[in-house]
Amino acid sequence: MPSVLSYLWLRLAGDAAIMMDLFNWICPCRNAGMAILAFLALAGCDVERRKSDAELGLNPQQAEGRRLYDNYCDRCHEPYSSRGKKGPSLKGVFKRQYLPVSGLPANDERVTEIVKFGRAKMEGFSQVMTDQQVKDLLAYLHTL
Repeated sequence: MPSVLSYLWLRLAGDAAIMMDLFNWICPCRNAGMAILAFLALAGCDVERRKSDAELGLNPQQAEGRRLYDNYCDRCHEPYSSRGKKGPSLKGVFKRQYLPVSGLPANDERVTEIVKFGRAKMEGFSQVMTDQQVKDLLAYLHTL
């Protein structure tokens, strides 16, 4: 039966209503079905809880960079996961020697260039962000 459940889970993972019907059929006890569904949903979760600026120890420049990141970057680059995003995760981007996709050096100069002018599928933000905002963004990226 576990292989059947695994197959059904993979086939129906996107539809919670069907999953509840399945679990209620397998286990008539509604609370047990809910517990199983919750366990399976959390077992595949790889996203960390979002911490506050204070929990992260961000200074005012880094906090402003985080706000900019949330407004412009997060839609494609989740800081702690790349699940469902277009671009790579940026967690630890400056802890590596090279950027993951382009292979360029992971330094302020290269990342500034990419943020301002874009690269491959990424649009540039030179018309949207000031030089100070780009510096704030980099200050935040260094904390990831």
